[in-house]
Amino acid sequence: MVENTKGAAATVGTTAVKPDKLTPATDVAASGALIEPEIVERIDTSHPAVDDEPRKGVSEESNQIDFNDPTLSQEEAVARNLGA
Repeated sequence: MVENTKGAAATVGTTAVKPDKLTPATDVAASGALIEPEIVERIDTSHPAVDDEPRKGVSEESNQIDFNDPTLSQEEAVARNLGA
C-alpha cells in the first residue's frame, strides 16, 4: 500500500484501462448531444430511475432544438425569437 503523506488520496493499485471501441455518432439526442450507437444500446430505458418518455404530452414546437447563434447580440437574438 502507498503511504499517504500529503493529504491526497493514496493510490493502492492501477490496472490498464482499455479504450472503448465506439463507432462515430450518427444520431443527435434530444439534448443536442451526438451519441455513439454503442452507448445508446447500453442504456437501460426500462430502469425505474429513467424517464423513457420525458416529452410525453409536450408540443412539437416545444421539442425543437434551439441553437444559439453566436454572431447575434443578445438584443438581436431576442428580437429574432420574438418575431418567430
